[in-house]
Amino acid sequence: MIDTTTKRLALFNFWIAFGSFALASVFGMYQVLERSGLLKFIQSPAVYFASVSTHGVLMAFVLTTFFIMGFGYYTATTSLKTPIWNPVLAWAGYAVSLTGVVLAAIPLLLGKASVLYTFYPPIQANVLFYIGATLLVVGSWFWTVIMIVMFNQWKKAHPGETVPLPMFATTTNAYLWAWTSVGVALESVFQLLPWSLGLVDTIDVGLARTLFAWTLHPIVYFWLIPAYIALYTYVPIAAGGKLFSDKLARVAFLLILVFGLPIGFHHLYMDPQQSNIAKFGHMVGTFAVALPTLLTGFTVIASLEMAGRKRGGKGLFGWIGALPWQNPMVLAAILSLLMLVLGGFGGMVNASYAMNAMVHNTAWVPGHFHLIFAGTVVTMYLAVAYHLWPKLCGKQLFSNDLALTQLWTWFVGMAIMTTPWHVLGLLGMPRRISSVQYNSLLTLAWEPYELLMIIGGLVLLGSAGLFVYILFKTQTEGVVDASITEEAAIVADAPVSSWLNNFIPWNLLILGLMMLSYGWPILQFFVLKTYNPTAWGY
Repeated sequence: MIDTTTKRLALFNFWIAFGSFALASVFGMYQVLERSGLLKFIQSPAVYFASVSTHGVLMAFVLTTFFIMGFGYYTATTSLKTPIWNPVLAWAGYAVSLTGVVLAAIPLLLGKASVLYTFYPPIQANVLFYIGATLLVVGSWFWTVIMIVMFNQWKKAHPGETVPLPMFATTTNAYLWAWTSVGVALESVFQLLPWSLGLVDTIDVGLARTLFAWTLHPIVYFWLIPAYIALYTYVPIAAGGKLFSDKLARVAFLLILVFGLPIGFHHLYMDPQQSNIAKFGHMVGTFAVALPTLLTGFTVIASLEMAGRKRGGKGLFGWIGALPWQNPMVLAAILSLLMLVLGGFGGMVNASYAMNAMVHNTAWVPGHFHLIFAGTVVTMYLAVAYHLWPKLCGKQLFSNDLALTQLWTWFVGMAIMTTPWHVLGLLGMPRRISSVQYNSLLTLAWEPYELLMIIGGLVLLGSAGLFVYILFKTQTEGVVDASITEEAAIVADAPVSSWLNNFIPWNLLILGLMMLSYGWPILQFFVLKTYNPTAWGY
């Protein structure tokens, strides 16, 4: 059975994650209403940007980091059949991260850190925000160390054996986070903190944006890998079958690790600080990272088809109807893959050097982002919560029917809200503004889509509330069920190559790619002395 420490660590992390999710959903609804311009009495640029910043930080940093830590501890102990290495360190990491959240929340809620979740300078936040964000990252590094140590200890104790896929994928994510969090850590420690403390008068904005780009897009894969773990390990079993290929799954995770890191500059296409050659190189890498996504789609859909045919599905598409749609994990997988396809198409537009110029600073971008993050990623997080809550609490899920309703409403709400954003982006609506201060035939064309945006936001808010209600009722009033067991051990069908069972060669490859992708783009700020605050009038 799962030991008490793992249960408590997982639940404590999950409640911070999903509490943040619920609060962020409320802020998101306000933003949709305010941005539409249809309710003049609630319009306030100060409140809007404070809300956007808090919403973004809660969703992108707090929900994800605490969910990933809780899920990682559960995955490590159940797949390796060993207790958590150094639980004191695990609790310390939780405490450090939670302290960081509390410190960052103070200026966010007071409107003193309205810098959006990217916190780009020259907009400056209160120093507590930067300290809090730094502590959140530092606390997550404790988790990273624990995952890597547990991986290596298991390999040492089981020479020649294949590390279970869930732990292999979790360790992949730990290495990815170790690599990509360095960028934002360097920016925070050596630029933002000294600047906000008044130790320096100004900082190099170009260098700051370059360092944040190191983290900005790879963090998406840090969020996405847990969703992929569920797609590869939980979904085939929930559908009544098995994974199509363990080896293809490992290849996909390794490709994410390698290609997902050196691609941040496609967020800087419109910035002058980096050369076209550097941007082009990152563009190529961005297209390359589509390969593991395509591989994941193929492998998971193949696994679902095997399960559907095993359940009696006939013909070309008969297996789809034969799947157990009443299982929340299976339903979530289908809905999240649909959103991944649509969001991935938008991602190809964003990654294209020329087409990006059309949509870069428009509502298209949050439409794409929400399809991938709030659509694909969060949908699978919700399904994982439904799957794990009975195992962590020893109680039956409060209502399977309500869980299915919640997943459907989340999908429908996301479709209603993000589709208008894409259209509005093509119609020229800018992003990162609280309201439009001019009138024209163009803005009149926006109004029907703004109404749809509000309807989608209302559906999503109701869905988020239903999700929290289900978890709360499960934990407090669920029927105790002693028959609930932990995950069955997932063993590879056949031994895999050592290249698919360790990370040493892949980390060496990443080191080379990161030096190639970020070496000169960072060094140029010091070698060429491109930054001269006096020349710019600072």
